[in-house]
Amino acid sequence: MSVPTDAEECTYCGSDLSFCEPVFVAETADGEHVPAGGFCNYACLSAHIEQAELVYGASCTVEP
Repeated sequence: MSVPTDAEECTYCGSDLSFCEPVFVAETADGEHVPAGGFCNYACLSAHIEQAELVYGASCTVEP
């Protein structure tokens, strides 16, 4: 997967990514990786995940 060149702002806080060591996230659509955002750092990524409630329903269920 290549790093997107059009991501200029952090998906979470809007800061300029050229001053950061950004973290890029991709999703899979039809077997292909699709850029889903760029973040200043792991703190912005973590805050985005929490605010968007992306962890709810994302875990496996284990039946005893």
